[in-house]
Amino acid sequence: MLACGVGAQRMKFDWTQGALAEGLRLYHAEEFFAAHEAWESVWLGAREPEKMFLQGLIQVTAAFHHLQRNNPRGTALLLQAALGRLERYPACFGGISVTLLCNDIREWLQALDAGAPAPQHGSPRIRA
Repeated sequence: MLACGVGAQRMKFDWTQGALAEGLRLYHAEEFFAAHEAWESVWLGAREPEKMFLQGLIQVTAAFHHLQRNNPRGTALLLQAALGRLERYPACFGGISVTLLCNDIREWLQALDAGAPAPQHGSPRIRA
């Protein structure tokens, strides 16, 4: 796991408490819709560049909610949108390894496109 500092954002990402922490807990528990809702509450009050970053994370959660509902096309579309947003950020942003996350998203997109089994690590790794 890569350790990422908070960097120079205007908004402090605190993944240890509040809605960000709850969303992260829910994401790791594969409760993707609830994670989406938790992070959306933060996203609504965020400003750029944090707003687009959070939108990318929210799209990842929404993608896996679609996968749970057996909608691989919706999953792929949301993952592509998330990747387009998240690739714009440095290797580490907001305490998250963007490089790891984007690599995982690409792996999932390849698997979905090929109709291959899911990557061994499961959903894209969002680690704080």
